[in-house]
Amino acid sequence: MEIIPHHVGLSVPDLEASAKWYQEILGFSIEKRMEIPPIHAKIVWLKAGEFRVELFQMEGARPLPDDRRIPNQDLMTQGWKHLSLGVKDVRQTVEALKKRGVDIAMESVVEDKAMAFIRDNAGNLIEINQIGEP
Repeated sequence: MEIIPHHVGLSVPDLEASAKWYQEILGFSIEKRMEIPPIHAKIVWLKAGEFRVELFQMEGARPLPDDRRIPNQDLMTQGWKHLSLGVKDVRQTVEALKKRGVDIAMESVVEDKAMAFIRDNAGNLIEINQIGEP
């Protein structure tokens, strides 16, 4: 059995604002739009390379709790934690994201590799990891 990463799903309060953020800030493109009327869901599929982010806007969804917006506090709640993206140079990427006004949650070095956490426009955590040497 071969397993490959396909997508991660995120519930967001404003589908269009989040789709725009992922396109403008992280370079994703819209793959498709859809709706699931029985559950009142609007969905946008975003794609970068072969990886996808599925954004959901659900009628009546509860907002992201404050403790889920802070990397180390989020670990105290069980379940999926964050989306992780690999880049060739974390420090350079973080500087570019800062210039775009991105909310930087944390910068650190783990096992001699730079890493960071950012928040998307809805407060969801995204980890930025170093792949290879900068």
